[in-house]
Amino acid sequence: MRTRALAVAGAFEFTPEVHSDERGLFVSPLQQSAFVAAVGHGFTIAQTNHSRSAKGVLRGIHFTTTPPGQAKYVYCARGRAMDVVVDIRVGSPTFGRWDVVHMDPHTFRAAYFPVGVGHAFLALEDDTVMSYLVSSAYRAELELAIDPFDRSLGVPWPSGMEFVVSGRDRAAPGLAQTEAAGGLPRYADCLDLEDGHPAAGRAGGPE
Repeated sequence: MRTRALAVAGAFEFTPEVHSDERGLFVSPLQQSAFVAAVGHGFTIAQTNHSRSAKGVLRGIHFTTTPPGQAKYVYCARGRAMDVVVDIRVGSPTFGRWDVVHMDPHTFRAAYFPVGVGHAFLALEDDTVMSYLVSSAYRAELELAIDPFDRSLGVPWPSGMEFVVSGRDRAAPGLAQTEAAGGLPRYADCLDLEDGHPAAGRAGGPE
């Protein structure tokens, strides 16, 4: 398992070894020993999520209020995706920065996003399937969104693509507006929760 620290503090990219033969392939996108070696603590899984998207679907930028917060481990099981993490944690040394992980079912590259950061992805092919392992159960009232096209962030979405974005995400405020309203997580609170203590909640949770 190869690891890479992303530009957002506490976020990491993981690239596992893929074993192929005449039958197909076998891969382990999440390996606890490699995860702990890179991140410094374990990852409690409270729920697994699965999404399928057409080409051009952009989901995010989403985040969960902290507390309870939610950490994610994400990979692409089918298709191709541009996965983006944005540091929206007030007080973080990398506040306002983002990074991109290109995911597909050939490399099975995965990413870990710590509590409090924003997450988005763009499906680059039809029938793109994303798999998420998350540290807390989904609660609709705790999931918030930031405008994925906020110019102050400057996320480099591909040009010439017709985006399919939910009404909620299109209407989402920018980072500065959300910060001014006191709606962003605090870095110190996120660190307190980083060991992963699942919050009670109902199952579900579309991105």
